[in-house]
Amino acid sequence: MEYRALGRTGLEVSEIGFGAWGIGGSQWGGAEDAESVQALERAIDLGLNFIDTALAYGSGRSERLVGQVVRRRPETVYVATKVPPKNGIWPAAAGVPVEEVFPAAHVRHCAERSLSNLGLETIDLLQLHVWQDEWVRTGDLLAAVDELRTAGKIRFFGISINDHQPANALRLIETDAVDTVQVIYNVFDQSPEDELFPACRERGVGVVARVPLDEGGLTGRIGPDTEFGDDDFRAYYFRGERRREVHERAVAIASDLDIAIEQLAETALRFVLSEPTVSTVIPGMRSIRNVERNVAVSDGRGLPDAKREALHAHRWVRNFYR
Repeated sequence: MEYRALGRTGLEVSEIGFGAWGIGGSQWGGAEDAESVQALERAIDLGLNFIDTALAYGSGRSERLVGQVVRRRPETVYVATKVPPKNGIWPAAAGVPVEEVFPAAHVRHCAERSLSNLGLETIDLLQLHVWQDEWVRTGDLLAAVDELRTAGKIRFFGISINDHQPANALRLIETDAVDTVQVIYNVFDQSPEDELFPACRERGVGVVARVPLDEGGLTGRIGPDTEFGDDDFRAYYFRGERRREVHERAVAIASDLDIAIEQLAETALRFVLSEPTVSTVIPGMRSIRNVERNVAVSDGRGLPDAKREALHAHRWVRNFYR
């Protein structure tokens, strides 16, 4: 496993992190706790030391599983979690005041709930699960963050940027009030390279890259006839003609790079890691097989420049979350 600096925090994190949404069980067609625990254990065995979860993942189920594993491991494992918006709206809508989404009391209450779920004394990275840059210097949000930090209940503070809106954090980054940002970054959505990554480099802000495989679209395993269960959110994400569109683009990438379609997921992860601004990438993992495949990419072998340039031609501007 290779490690990178998490911005200016002083933490060295595994460049492959553990995305723990799926182990929460909700919206992913169910997950078996025993298998999830085995996946977490195996990831740590292989040197992974960064886990990203959230209070909203399975109403705390993901946090409880993460805490169960981390507490009994002797290794240092950094845990990041997220405060859900009080109004329950993802992504954050423009024009809604921060007091309706992240009032100080709500932030403190959610941090306490997360600490209880995790069974830990301190959260390494507390993130807001949505963000609007119009909230900069408004409300009492940052006062609550400072209180939690002073009390030793959190170490660092970050935000999870709205889906496909990487520029919707630039004002906050300029204030130096945030230690990290989490953002969608993959072969299809390369937009963070335009403005966000330069701003993060200038301010020493860590970058957590999420959705590196486009919810499965960049694995090559989703085709026009792929079926998802009714409780799997991908049935909505890849609705209509989207499975066909994704499949055609996945095949085009494999053809352009002269690789087998089975190599697409590895190549997509290597693309994300070829960006030095990225501190860690957090693919979702629910099984030992997922863990071993993803962690194997952290082998010190970079993506050749020619392949990275070829992948830039496959940038695809769209938002399947809508």
